[in-house]
Amino acid sequence: MFDFRLKVFHTVAKRLSFTKAAEELFISQPAVTKHIHGLEEQLGLALFERIGNRIRLTQGGKLLQQYASQIFLLYGNMEYDLHQLKQDSGGLLNIGASSTIAQYYLPGVLARFNQEHPAIRTSLINGNTEQIEQALLDKDIEVGIIEGYSRNPQLKYTELAKDEIALICNARFKPPGKGPLTTDDLRKIPLLVREHGSGTLEVIVNEVKKLDLKLTDLNVLMHMGSSEGIKSYLREAPCAAFLSLRAVQAELDSGTLKVLPVKQFKLIRKYHFIHPQGQQHKLAQLFMKFARKQSD
Repeated sequence: MFDFRLKVFHTVAKRLSFTKAAEELFISQPAVTKHIHGLEEQLGLALFERIGNRIRLTQGGKLLQQYASQIFLLYGNMEYDLHQLKQDSGGLLNIGASSTIAQYYLPGVLARFNQEHPAIRTSLINGNTEQIEQALLDKDIEVGIIEGYSRNPQLKYTELAKDEIALICNARFKPPGKGPLTTDDLRKIPLLVREHGSGTLEVIVNEVKKLDLKLTDLNVLMHMGSSEGIKSYLREAPCAAFLSLRAVQAELDSGTLKVLPVKQFKLIRKYHFIHPQGQQHKLAQLFMKFARKQSD
């Protein structure tokens, strides 16, 4: 319904790359160039300038990008309202979620949401908390769900659900000492931790501070990029990791992994919706309302 050239411009402006825009839009790079030149001729303004091998927005390009973002939000809400007149909800909703949420929490919620609203098309991307926040700022998604304590003033954070993180190890692992681990015990155990930028790592670092420990005080064996990778490593090696209980429930039930109790350590973290400050996409509002009901 909207001018495709504006869509091309909006994509190039986000990616600052004609090549990446072409890949995202499934058109050729010469086609992207043709659309941008056509729009520049229509407006009588240059929208991009080349600096070496890179491009950047001109003042006119920056202004058009601001309006284009508002236009596509309005188009999304218009599509939603038109579907409402037909007694259904429809449109496209792009969701982003940090890795643990995308893998262990969200699939079931999305399955029920899509069954209740079959006219809504959903897409899901995952990454760590920093990546999901950036995807929202870049307008790649309409709503995100993250764990962690991040607080970007450009974004609004709304609590969704709670999750518990515990120290997990192989069922055969013999911890030092007897009973719940002390801080001295914790210093000795080889640990696997998530990568920097991970919301899981962020909340763990904040929690161990309460035990007068820093991450550098712990015996960090390796940083790893996913809970699945950590679980696979734990099954084969004498080490431990702080993991979401949602992520290891099947392994705890089967007895392949177990919880190592730690004195004065009980970590309950919160999952949060994130969305831009100000006007919000109506499909995002609908999904948020549905997901909160699922977590009650």
